[in-house]
Amino acid sequence: MRVEVYFDILCPWCYIGKRRLTTVLAGRDDVGVVWRSLELDPEGSPTPGPTAAEVIAQYRSSPEQATARVRQIQSLGEAEGLLLDLHTARPVNSFDAHRLVHTGAARGRADEVLERLLYGYHTEGLDIAAPDVLEKLGAEAGLEPSLVRRVLEGTEFAEEVRADERRAVEQGVRGVPTMVVDGGVPTSAVQSPEALAHLLSPRSDG
Repeated sequence: MRVEVYFDILCPWCYIGKRRLTTVLAGRDDVGVVWRSLELDPEGSPTPGPTAAEVIAQYRSSPEQATARVRQIQSLGEAEGLLLDLHTARPVNSFDAHRLVHTGAARGRADEVLERLLYGYHTEGLDIAAPDVLEKLGAEAGLEPSLVRRVLEGTEFAEEVRADERRAVEQGVRGVPTMVVDGGVPTSAVQSPEALAHLLSPRSDG
């Protein structure tokens, strides 16, 4: 079974979905997960601005609704063992962070790189557009610092990110996190563990 998961590091739902997916697939070797890039804001600034909580408030009709939404996301994260600090995380352009995930994929470490980026952004409030931060996180995920530096200074894996985004359009993917199982119909990757387990249950030819 092949599971393509479209994600953006900036999305807290992607972190929740990744943790649930990891739990459901624990101990299984019949499922291959491919992490695919899909930027929430391709025109996003490389300089940190308002916090994620402040951005959420811009799209809510009242401060109370915004507070409730932030709390909902944090509670769902806590249920998965995650600390999602939306009052510290500041959205930035995620293109280079996506290139770093592809760098990890080329070395068989996509999951480790993505996990370190998600934790760095959502829990530690790190600037994932800053080259020095990306170099540090890449190294902590098992990549050679010189490799990360070379990638960030050039254009390596830029086309891979764009190819993922074109593929998303072709597959009818409109948001993150979204799963495509064996080339089928796109579905939300933020489902209950029970629903995910059912969706990804081993298939029988009989």
